[in-house]
Amino acid sequence: MPRNSEFVDFVVEQMMPVGAPRVRRMFGGYGLYDGEAMFALIAYDRLYFKADAVSRPEFEAEGLNPFVYEMRGRTVSMSYYEAPPEVFEDSGEMRKWMHKAMAAARRAQEAKQNKKKR
Repeated sequence: MPRNSEFVDFVVEQMMPVGAPRVRRMFGGYGLYDGEAMFALIAYDRLYFKADAVSRPEFEAEGLNPFVYEMRGRTVSMSYYEAPPEVFEDSGEMRKWMHKAMAAARRAQEAKQNKKKR
């Protein structure tokens, strides 16, 4: 996976009105975090936002695709969907989609914590 820090810097700059995410390299790409919750992924110079059962229909309604990769001869789909192109042109759109992704990441984190408590 090519690493393009210029694209990462561009994405972080676009997100600044909402808040600077913590960026961490992972698997050749980058994870973007709000606290401990990963809400976005950058891979192959594309931004993907976290989605879940609550928000996935909105991504699908926009015709946005999930992040997929090959592992051991099979295709694996993750719960991160392409960001709509307008997030790079309209700070209001970036804010809207970031909030959806952050909420999905928090719900996933809470579910994981609740599962550990059982």
